[in-house]
Amino acid sequence: MTLIYQSQPRASHSTCTGISVSFEFFPPQTAEMEEILWSSITRLAPLCPEFVSVTYGAGGKTRERTHATVARILKETDIKPAAHLTCVGAPCSEIDAIARDYWNIGVRHVVALRGDPTGGPGMPFLPHSEGYKNSTALVAGLKNIADFEITVSAYPEGHPESPSIDQDIDVLKAKIDAGATRAITQFFFENEVYLRFLDKAQARGITIPIVPGIVPVQNFKQTALFARRAGASIPQWLANRFEGLDDDPTTRRLIAATVTAEQVFDLVDEGIDHFHFYTMNRADLVFAICHLLGVRPQYQQPSSVSLRGAASSANGSRQ
Repeated sequence: MTLIYQSQPRASHSTCTGISVSFEFFPPQTAEMEEILWSSITRLAPLCPEFVSVTYGAGGKTRERTHATVARILKETDIKPAAHLTCVGAPCSEIDAIARDYWNIGVRHVVALRGDPTGGPGMPFLPHSEGYKNSTALVAGLKNIADFEITVSAYPEGHPESPSIDQDIDVLKAKIDAGATRAITQFFFENEVYLRFLDKAQARGITIPIVPGIVPVQNFKQTALFARRAGASIPQWLANRFEGLDDDPTTRRLIAATVTAEQVFDLVDEGIDHFHFYTMNRADLVFAICHLLGVRPQYQQPSSVSLRGAASSANGSRQ
């Protein structure tokens, strides 16, 4: 066998080191969905993510379920949770009370978002008459309550309501000035879009981490719908890869794993070392991609949901 010499081998062709990951979940609506969620958390927890985030529904509809899910993660695992908090449809006093409740139960990390308009995507955002007017004001309000670690959103392809990327970067900089310490991007499929956004942000003096949001395509039609609502584009090449697979879930999963692996490895080659995965509460695809990235279990996967005892030594070894 002849080995081909590469003077500058791709970083992703070597053992990936220094890669960190985080995961996003959404609160379950039914007992069956709750079982799926906790099965996924149990599966992914041994990877010792930097944090896991728990979303709000549109218009803040899942506040109680989000709080319950975050509280359970705190109680039953050693994973660091980040609670999503939006300012849609509520006065500042209510949002502040929720934030204080989070702090009191031990939550130290909040993902601060404006949230979707109460009328749904495409409708104008109207702040509550006594509420925070936007995400920048929410970040400032949270920092006045407690010394939260605050993550905010970023939009490599532009926020659906924004006239330009430059204005998006203005908004991101304002959120940083108000106290944000990390940004996670809307998902994207063309890495050049993300890398151009990074260049523009860095040119404006933005130095906080801007973590790529990665969505493994569990269901192409569903992902395409999410993309339209979020203002993210679906490249034709991606649609072509899933064409004709509506009734072939096994092949769809293989294609999804291949597409996501290509995307993250290309980003590793560009020096990216933190990935935030939108899990859709499903673990297998995300676990496989993390394995390819060299992110492996730090301790044996337990048979029950409770992970606290097993995780403590592993987390301690990484600090």
